[in-house]
Amino acid sequence: MAVETFSPSEPAETPRRPLWRRWWVRLFVVLALLAAIGGGVFWFVFIRDLPSVDALKAYEPPLPTHVRGIDGAPIQSYARERRVELSFNEYPPLLVRAFLAAEDKSFFEHGGVDYPGLAGAVLDYAKKWGTGRRARGGSTITQQVAKNLLIGDAYSPTRKIKEAILAYKIEDTLTKPQILELYLNQIALGRNAFGVEAAAHAYFDKELDELTLGQMAYLALLPKGPANYDPVRHPDRALERRAYVLREMLRNSFITRAQYDAAMAEPLGTVLRRTPKYAQVGGYFVEELRRQLIKRYGEKAESGPNSVYEGGLWVRSSLDTRLQDLAAEALRDGLVRFEGGRGWSGPIRHEAIGDDNWQQVLLNTNIGLDYRDWRAGIVIAKDAGEATIGFANGRTGTLPRSFAQMPRRGTAATAFSAMKVGDIIAVSPAGEQFQLRSIPRISGGFVVEEPATGRVLAMQGGFDLRLSDFNRATQAQRQPGSTIKPIVYSAALDHGMTPASIIVDGPFCVDQGAGLGTKCFRNFGNSAGAGPHTMRWGIEQSRNLMTVRTASTVGMKNVVAMIKQMGIGDFPPYLAYSLGAGETTVGQMVNAYAILANNGRGGDPSLIDFVQDRHGKVIWPENWRACDRCNAADYDGKPMPRPISHQRQVLDAMTAYQMVHITEGVVQRGTATGLRDLNRPMFGKTGTNNGPTDVWFVGGTPQFVGGLYIGYDHPRSLGGYAQGGTIAVPIFHQFAQKAYEGLDKLPFRAPPGIRMVRIDRASGRPVYGTFPTGDDPKPAVIWEAFKPESEPRRRARRAAAEAPVTPTGPAKPAPPRDSDFLQREGGIY
Repeated sequence: MAVETFSPSEPAETPRRPLWRRWWVRLFVVLALLAAIGGGVFWFVFIRDLPSVDALKAYEPPLPTHVRGIDGAPIQSYARERRVELSFNEYPPLLVRAFLAAEDKSFFEHGGVDYPGLAGAVLDYAKKWGTGRRARGGSTITQQVAKNLLIGDAYSPTRKIKEAILAYKIEDTLTKPQILELYLNQIALGRNAFGVEAAAHAYFDKELDELTLGQMAYLALLPKGPANYDPVRHPDRALERRAYVLREMLRNSFITRAQYDAAMAEPLGTVLRRTPKYAQVGGYFVEELRRQLIKRYGEKAESGPNSVYEGGLWVRSSLDTRLQDLAAEALRDGLVRFEGGRGWSGPIRHEAIGDDNWQQVLLNTNIGLDYRDWRAGIVIAKDAGEATIGFANGRTGTLPRSFAQMPRRGTAATAFSAMKVGDIIAVSPAGEQFQLRSIPRISGGFVVEEPATGRVLAMQGGFDLRLSDFNRATQAQRQPGSTIKPIVYSAALDHGMTPASIIVDGPFCVDQGAGLGTKCFRNFGNSAGAGPHTMRWGIEQSRNLMTVRTASTVGMKNVVAMIKQMGIGDFPPYLAYSLGAGETTVGQMVNAYAILANNGRGGDPSLIDFVQDRHGKVIWPENWRACDRCNAADYDGKPMPRPISHQRQVLDAMTAYQMVHITEGVVQRGTATGLRDLNRPMFGKTGTNNGPTDVWFVGGTPQFVGGLYIGYDHPRSLGGYAQGGTIAVPIFHQFAQKAYEGLDKLPFRAPPGIRMVRIDRASGRPVYGTFPTGDDPKPAVIWEAFKPESEPRRRARRAAAEAPVTPTGPAKPAPPRDSDFLQREGGIY
């Protein structure tokens, strides 16, 4: 057996070491593992929760809701952030350059991050570590877009890294102009202005294309901190920073030397306070409209894309600013007139003030007045002879003792002696001084509605919205008193009675049962009954006894069903509710009367014609259709366009017309004769409830119906003399006198089937041979409206329609015919 041997000169073969035991392999593996762990940590800390940049493509900034009136003119806006969204092409190039010079000179060269600027920011952060001072930003415009729109403004190095990552993603997703557009529309610039267009109005009350170079440079400095460069508190800082922006623009060849010199010489030119872009009107109306929009769409974006304060809605309302001003003036004049001579009602509010903070205290209360020349001021000093009054604009005035000598209500002291420093009071100019005014304690509501459409044209819910935002037109539940009677009698007409039905005006008592005794009703003023009279007379003279007797005959279940059907309220079937004991709002009463004036057609009253989203799509009402030819300049020979109506037949058309025809008599010879001198077809009814605590009038014409009440918010007696005809009617008269100027005198048109019959006004019996006269408000013979087969039957032989022609002379003129009346009234439709 051979033995293998090795020669000493031949070295033995060294076994190879495994690859994983080699040091460089181990180092590589360790480094790779550390990189993976670092990458995982980096992803977990910085990338995992980063928002999607794709959202910026469809980003829609919060926009205010704009409201327009019935004529399309802007009247109000609702916003937390004032912003006007523009496209990049709408921004003046010089303004864009100003922002680039101030914020990011290399914007069009970098890929999202400016490395030299970022390095400087890191060094500054290190220097200020632990000092409590904030390091300079170092962010590009792209990074600011990421911060403002995607990740927030938390102050930390972590946020900076996230900012840089997102900036790269944004640059890959959007073009440079798109990034600038987002930035210029979103940036916060102070004075509640977000975006450059809103800031132009906030600081200069100008459109962007009206700004000078110096003004553009001022706006461009604001992103660094609007409060730091406030033109009122820090004008020197503002001018210094503006000069820096202009120098950078010159250094980067964005402007010429001549432009630079001219801009440097400009004053700041800012306005003290932003002037509204349009007059804000219709206080209570637009506040009620705001409540309705919030109920439907919510306040903020969390509620949906069409929120009131961020959704950018465009709302066409039914507000007629002319009628709104007239209604507000008439109601407030009436309130002031009612309280005249009752003494000073006291201060609007009392606030503690120091030596130099009175203006800020007054501004913080948001108290103001827009009634005639009245102004709200705060008493900042007072001595034996005069008081010094401060106003919201920072100016002061003098109130002499002699101009405040009215008694303080409920005391023997004068108003001047009762006045204290810190009282916020109402005053009006008297030469170079001021005199004291008294804010009425009594209040009320006034609503005007268009019967044909149900649109609310005007709404005044108190003396001044800034003193009280409680809307008495829609929120105050009050007893309507006798204004409910036309609804009660409408139920009677629906159940077989006629305007000529005889009803006894006499004592009426009912047994209340269960040992409660007998309840006896009475007329207003405890007047005795006048015996049998027609329904018309009972309504015209507002006789309570006739009303409860009618309600009892018809059945209170039928009466309260009619009241509910007309949208007034849901009341139990007790007789007291036929006299207005139930509670409702003036808005509901006006809507019920509008249904009467519209031949029984109606629905819920509306303040909004339609709502569009920010893109112009109509989102309310649902299935809205435009009336394309309704606004045509002239008749085109085609059938007349008819807008879509959402009204329904609430009440029998003939019943509604009969009641309107009856209540025209209330104006001619009843409790509302104060309106007769308006000399136009008008219906209506006054109301005075128990106490009396409220007085009412509701009525109008085919064009529009209005109604109002006045009373104390905590009901108490207005005084035994107070009646709807003496207090409420004059207020409506003041409104109507101007409101109807230039409008045609339209009659109320009867529906098909109505029979017009001549009757004796007192007895309700038919009359032959005699025709009503148009001039006498209290004629013996009147035209009365009847339903078919309900009119009084004639028992006498009808006179010949024409007198015979005799041989001895000409024929006598033919007597007037019923058809003549119908033609004068425009026919029966």
